[in-house]
Order: sequence, then structure tokens, then C-alpha cells
Amino acid sequence: MPTRPLLPLLLAVLAAAPVQAQVRLVAIGTLSAQYEDLAHATAPPLENGVPGNRLGGLGSGLAHAGGTTFLALPDRGPNAKPYNTGVDDTASYLPRFHTLDLSLAPSDPGSPLPFMLTPSLRDTTLLSSSQPLVYGSGKALGLPGGAPVLNSRHTFYFSGRSDNFDATRPSTHPWNGRLDPEGIRVSRDGRSVFISDEYGPFLYQFDRHSGRRLRAFQLPAKFAVQNLSPKGDAEVSGNTAGRVANKGMEGLAITPDGRILVGAMQSPLLQDGGTSAPFIRLVAVNLRTGATLEYAYELTNLGTASKPKYPTVSEILAINDHEFLVDERDGKGLGDGSAAGYKRIYRIDLHGAPEVGNLAGAASLAGKAVAKSLFLDVVAALGAQGLTPEQIPAKLEGLAFGQDVRVDGVLKHTLFLASDNDYTAVVTDNLHPAGAPNPNQFFVFAFSDDDLPGFAPQRICGEEPDRGDD
Repeated sequence: MPTRPLLPLLLAVLAAAPVQAQVRLVAIGTLSAQYEDLAHATAPPLENGVPGNRLGGLGSGLAHAGGTTFLALPDRGPNAKPYNTGVDDTASYLPRFHTLDLSLAPSDPGSPLPFMLTPSLRDTTLLSSSQPLVYGSGKALGLPGGAPVLNSRHTFYFSGRSDNFDATRPSTHPWNGRLDPEGIRVSRDGRSVFISDEYGPFLYQFDRHSGRRLRAFQLPAKFAVQNLSPKGDAEVSGNTAGRVANKGMEGLAITPDGRILVGAMQSPLLQDGGTSAPFIRLVAVNLRTGATLEYAYELTNLGTASKPKYPTVSEILAINDHEFLVDERDGKGLGDGSAAGYKRIYRIDLHGAPEVGNLAGAASLAGKAVAKSLFLDVVAALGAQGLTPEQIPAKLEGLAFGQDVRVDGVLKHTLFLASDNDYTAVVTDNLHPAGAPNPNQFFVFAFSDDDLPGFAPQRICGEEPDRGDD
């Protein structure tokens, strides 16, 4: 079906838009979702007919690796196309991360935004284990076995298919083959990456070059579910404690010194009230000792008991060693056939916040949440630049600081926000009956030290200090 390129449409509405002060949109970039990635061996169609190397979902996680290099993390694969409800339409997509170049260059005079963002794909890295993983047989579901065809004697790939687990173990069994990656950060030495997962939930460390798993971090038992199912609704109904299915560890941060990981659950645990409850948990993990601390984060995006907004957190990003940005959002906008309403980035401080590892239930967590304040209302900021709520992607999930730039001669820091397009290149819904492009999108905001006091970005070893575009 015919479609018009999205970026020119967005820039056209920006041309007559007012300029936002302080935290300011300075660039928009897109990567077509009709491309294939560089894992060419995974190109054959998945069970649902979608190419196994569709370049999509890039904004589930985003990490800055120095200069113009970023790592983009797709999730468990394309499951928006129905084919088998027994596995929630998940397929044998091999989880991976992409190395991108996100270059900013000054725009031509008269352009609506001061910079042009040119995304390009440099590499694709598949995630694997050197030890055997547990895969489902698929027989009871009318599917082939879940073991990836690319497995070899010493390489066992993770898979997005939801039946790849050991039913006799809790969901945090580290040898389960299923993986739904959602957050990614780079180690201080630049040689490995840390990835959070929703299925476990898990926190894993992978070699950045080979994609091979190096370490699994043990999370408190309270986060696991005991009764596993390839269907998310069955897991929810079959458990009274642990993470809600498909709402596990969504966000991931690393402190600038590279010593602490902080994972953010997407929604409250079942024992804390589930998806309509007000508190999610943040888990800080000491990378040297593996010790954990837990903190409560109070959601703002709550509706009423009769009509909850199903609050979710998509990302967490370190400002310094004790302050973080948290991406709290709805699921409305482009790709959902609706209008974006709530996508906000909050600033939080763990300093002085009570540790809540021994507490359970919303009532026990009340009054113990970390301090938070609004940093950026994304819907309002994009709206001020002319984007309608229907043009804003439904899933703005990836969050990373980037290279410094000069705006009107003043040195500014950048914040990159990336979309998860669910691997869907064209959306056809009530708002777009003729079809509309749905690329991987990146929005770049500029801010100053006054906008974010205490900002101390992570420096990868060997990376030169960023002095902006001189």
C-alpha cells in the first residue's frame, strides 16, 4: 500500500512551530522498519512468516557507547502478527543488539530543527550461551521444537519464544532459553554489555564483541514466579507473587563509575498489587559482590479503581551515582491507533531513600518511595514543536545521554529517546486506513547543566571527553 515518508511530514509541521526553551527538541531521525539487519543467517521467515532479521523494535533499549556510537536493543521479536495463541504469538526470533551510528550535524539555515540526525546500522550481535539452554518441544502447541537452528556444539542462542523454559524451576532459572531483553548498558571498560529481561526477570552480562553470556546476576526470589506458562495470562492467574507476565525488568541503568546496576520493573509485583497498584521496585546490584538493595518508585500515571491507566515504567538512566531519570508512559500513540497522552521523564534520588527489600504490599511501601520531580513532559515538548499526539510513537522506551553539541554557540548535553515500533513497518488502523509508515524513530533533546544539576555522564575507558561540535 502507498505511504508517504514520515520524516518530511514531521519536519513540515515543525517548520511553523514555536521554539521550546530549556530542554529542547533539536533533532529527529528515523531508520526504516522495512530494512533487514546484519544478522543475515537469521533472515529465513519465523513461524509467523516475518523475516527473522527484520530491523525493528530498536527502542526497547538504547545505550551510549561513546562519540556517535550507540547500542540499540530490540525485544523478544515480532509478535504483533497473530499465528499461535498458545505462545502469545511469540516466535523463534534470536535476541540481539545493534551497533548504530547516530550522527548529529548542523541543519541548513531555515530548517525547523538545529540538527540533522542520520542513523546508520554498523553491526548486529546475536545473544548466546556457551552452555546448553532449555527449549520447549512445541509438540503440545502444534509447533516445531524451540531450539534455534543456528545452535552449534558450543553456541546456544537465546530465543524470544515463550515456551522455552524448564517448568520444574522458577522463572529466574538462568538456563531458560527464552529471553525478552528490554534494557542495555555498557560496562565501564567498554568490553561487555548488561541486559535486563522481562521473562525472568534477569540481569545478564554479555561479551560485547561475541554476544556470549558472561554472567547471570541472582535477583531476590520475590521477583520470580513459580508456575510458568507460555501464555502470559495463565502465568498471572497461576501465581500470587512475583513479576507480572510481560512486565518484568524493563529498564536498566549503570552508575557513571560502572559499579552499580539499577534495574526497574515495568509494573508492580503481584504481591504488591499488580498492574493497578502504585509502586514498582528498583533493584540496585553491586557488580563486584552481587549484593542487592531495593527501592520503591511511586507511579504518577494512575487512573481510578474502575478505569486504571495500567501504569508502566520503560527505562531508567543514571544522572550520577545516586540520581536517575525514569521514563513513565502510557501505550498510546502511533502504532496503537490512538493519541499519546502520558509520556513523562522524572528525576529521582536514591540518596536517603529507605531500603524496602523486606517489605511486601502497597500499604507497606506507602510513604517509602524515592523522591521524584518532573524533568520532561515528552508529549508536551513534542506538541510544542508541532507533533500531534497521534504522530508520537506509542512506545517511547529507549533513553540514553549522547554527545555534547553547540546550540547557538552554547555547549549543550543531549538526551536521546527511541521508539519500539513492534517490528511493524506500516500501521493500518482507524486513524490510518490507507496505512502509515512506522519506522524506528529517535528524538534528540538538548539541555544545559542548569536543567539537570549534578549531571555526570558515564565515560567509557579510552573515550575522549566530548567537547561538542567546534
